[in-house]
Amino acid sequence: MSSTALRRAAGVLGPRAVPDAPLGARTTYRVGGCASLLLVAEDDDDLVLATRAVEASGVAVLVVGKGSNLLVADAGFSGLAVVLGGAFSGVDLEPDGSRVRCGGAVDLPVVARRTAAAGLRGLEWAVGVPGSVGGGVRMNAGGHGSDVAAHLRRVRVLDLATGQDGVMAADDLRLGYRRSSLTPSQVVVWAEFELEPGDAEEARSEVAEVVRWRRAHQPGGQNAGSVFTNPPDDSAGRLVELAGCRGLRLGTAQVSTKHANFIQSEPGGSADDVVALIAEVRRRVAAATGVVLEPEVRLVGPGGSGYGVGSP
Repeated sequence: MSSTALRRAAGVLGPRAVPDAPLGARTTYRVGGCASLLLVAEDDDDLVLATRAVEASGVAVLVVGKGSNLLVADAGFSGLAVVLGGAFSGVDLEPDGSRVRCGGAVDLPVVARRTAAAGLRGLEWAVGVPGSVGGGVRMNAGGHGSDVAAHLRRVRVLDLATGQDGVMAADDLRLGYRRSSLTPSQVVVWAEFELEPGDAEEARSEVAEVVRWRRAHQPGGQNAGSVFTNPPDDSAGRLVELAGCRGLRLGTAQVSTKHANFIQSEPGGSADDVVALIAEVRRRVAAATGVVLEPEVRLVGPGGSGYGVGSP
């Protein structure tokens, strides 16, 4: 991204923009570089301001949620990162109904607990996903046999690159396994879910069971959850183990010994080490099984989403 575009964007944003803002620190990996510009959008006016900055400059833009599916390269992101602030963290339950509207910045575990306490069933699985509602919609997050698509009704989406702002039906998002049609410049301002009335105590028990299962089967520390999507009718973790990669280390990054589809980074580690380890695991799995695993984690920075698999 040219310095001219960044200066123009900064000129439009004025004091609302933070230059050279740590971005890797906003991800669950806790490693990686800075964003050239950062805007924490506290209201709709800030989102409109971001749109004007992008239109005036052509600057690259990235919407960041809780960073639970991002890996920011050590070189950082040369562009404008936009984060939704507290005004987009509301959870509104329909009185005597089954719909819930959540701001794009709401933590998915918060939604799971709030809806379960109200006796609304369908999002209990989300307590195990450390992401935001907006990010969950973008990647159709899921777990324990369900996903966002199962209960999503509609969303409000604002495109920071075009200024287009409107409500979209869930069917228009082309939601699939860990994917949607949303682009990096599109902000999920809010999402509305249609849930199923049920027993609050049973819902809370299911939430507690998801938490227990996660603690028993998944590692803590600095990671972004599942690194690879599961191939059809198979498990990425099984293939990584089959290729002998459990516990494999490169520099400050290591394949988890608890769950082979997780890669952990050391405190103060290098994002580029994580990228290199992802590429090496892909290479070894391809050589051992003929399957080229697809990363679920999105790489931000130089190289885009490219994880070289090398020669199998």
